[in-house]
Formats: sequence, structure tokens, C-alpha cells
Amino acid sequence: MAINDTPRHQGMRKKLVEGLKIKGIRDENVLAAISKVPRHLFMESTFIQFAYKDQAFPIGAGQTISQPYTVGFQTQLLQVGKGDKILEVGTGSGYQAAVLLEMGARVFTIERQKELYARVHQFLPEIGYNPACFFGDGYKGLPGFAPFDKIIVTAGAPEIPEALIYQLTFGGVMVIPVGNDQKQEMKMVTRLGENEFKTENHGDFIFVPLLKGTVNF
Repeated sequence: MAINDTPRHQGMRKKLVEGLKIKGIRDENVLAAISKVPRHLFMESTFIQFAYKDQAFPIGAGQTISQPYTVGFQTQLLQVGKGDKILEVGTGSGYQAAVLLEMGARVFTIERQKELYARVHQFLPEIGYNPACFFGDGYKGLPGFAPFDKIIVTAGAPEIPEALIYQLTFGGVMVIPVGNDQKQEMKMVTRLGENEFKTENHGDFIFVPLLKGTVNF
């Protein structure tokens, strides 16, 4: 697949990153990754003209590609290090996974919507990104591949899923929006020991809900 990433697209990404800095994204590695990932390739063609606006947009199956600020905020909270083993719950468009891969992480991503899983599983390698993609219930995580250094949840959960926090390494961090369908609070959960966790709150956001189970063809 030839990647249509023109100097115009690159200039629009640079402008987007400058806006994210103004809004408080300070992690230079996060900003560098966002400046490299061609977000317009992850959008429905009808929305390409909006690809570098700081907004969320529909991607099908009732899901959205997250606002770039939200991607930057969650990724900054994760404190991603090169080589970190990261579980992403909610693959969606694949954009967040691409940002993590640009930062040198090893990414395992799980999606419950078969339509999105099938699309991303084929599409990401075509543009040079190779996470380990799984179709399944994000609430359960990937116990067979645990533990993870970091976990990022890209949909709003009514509570912190216990199965996920026990898939963290000691010292590992999970970033997850928790709340109802209208509003969630971004939480950063650090696993301190076998049954010891620390939770910090980092402001309100709005995500599509994290659903249980998987959707078959």
C-alpha cells in the first residue's frame, strides 16, 4: 500500500502538535509520535479534511477515533518507555496503537468489534505498524500474555476491571476512563504489590462505553 502522506499532511500534523503543546501535552516523545503518525489514513475518506483538527470522529461500528488531545493525554500519563510491553483495550481505528509503536513500545491490542478488528489487523501492517492484534473481550484483557508494563483503556468503563489490574507488572501503570455513559474520570492505577494499588484522578473526559463480551460476524 502506497502511503499518501504529503508535505501538506506533515505541515498539518506540525500545526496539530503545536496546538497540543498549548493545551498542556509536554512529553516530547508523545508529541514526536503524533507528529509522525499519518492520522488521515485512519479516517473514513469523508472525514479526511478534518483529520488534523483536534476532534474525535466516527470510524464505524458505533466507535470513534479519539481526539488527538485525548490520545496525547492518556499516552503522557502512561509514561511510555522504549521496549515497554503495553496492552491496549479497544483497538478502534488503530491510531493509538500506532502512536505507541512510534514510541518504541511492544503493543498488544484487543478489540471486541469484529469489523474494526478485521480492518485494523490488515491495515496497520500495510502502513508499517505491527502490533499483536486480538479479537476478544477487553474486560478480560490478555491473561495468556500478561504481565504488562502498561495498560491503556480507550473506552469508558463503569468500574476498574479487576482482571486488568492483576495483569500489570509490579510498578506497572494502567490509564482508564471510569464513569457513566455521559462522563468519565481519567484514572491512573499503579500496581504497588501483589494486592496493593494506588489510584490517581486526572480530570473528566467523554469516551464511548467499554462493552463486555465479543461481537461475532
